[in-house]
Amino acid sequence: MKYTLNVNGQSRTVDVAPDTPVLWVLRDNLELVGTKFGCGIGQCGACTIHLNGVPARACMTPVSTVGRMKITTIEGLAADAKKLHPVQQAWCELDVAQCGYCQSGQIMTAAALLKDNPKPTDDDIDGAMAGNLCRCATYTRIRTGIKRASELAAGGKEAAQ
Repeated sequence: MKYTLNVNGQSRTVDVAPDTPVLWVLRDNLELVGTKFGCGIGQCGACTIHLNGVPARACMTPVSTVGRMKITTIEGLAADAKKLHPVQQAWCELDVAQCGYCQSGQIMTAAALLKDNPKPTDDDIDGAMAGNLCRCATYTRIRTGIKRASELAAGGKEAAQ
């Protein structure tokens, strides 16, 4: 069946079965491979994308349920392709990732958190990020990265701690 999707601000048409998870549409049909397959049951967060700005598990979201929602992937997170999103910038600045596999999902969840809560506390961060697993256990660096991204988004230039 044909579906026309709004992916990273572009209209994209795919011909897939209605129950095809958005994850596989992105990776296999649209060649957007930044969204990762982790567990396949929506528990690890590696496949996190935004649907109308809200974090969603792409591995558990059938393409037939997306309709006209705006899909944003890690490739489309930054508004300008020449400039990183503050979370991406903080991740690079602080070398947050270790193996990096889960990081696109971590970044997508962190970006949604900061959109709704520009100055999150440690408890806010822990609560928002609880569903995103990191096998390398870089949780402290992830929290530091989110705080730095908050500073960057607010226009802060001071060095990260």
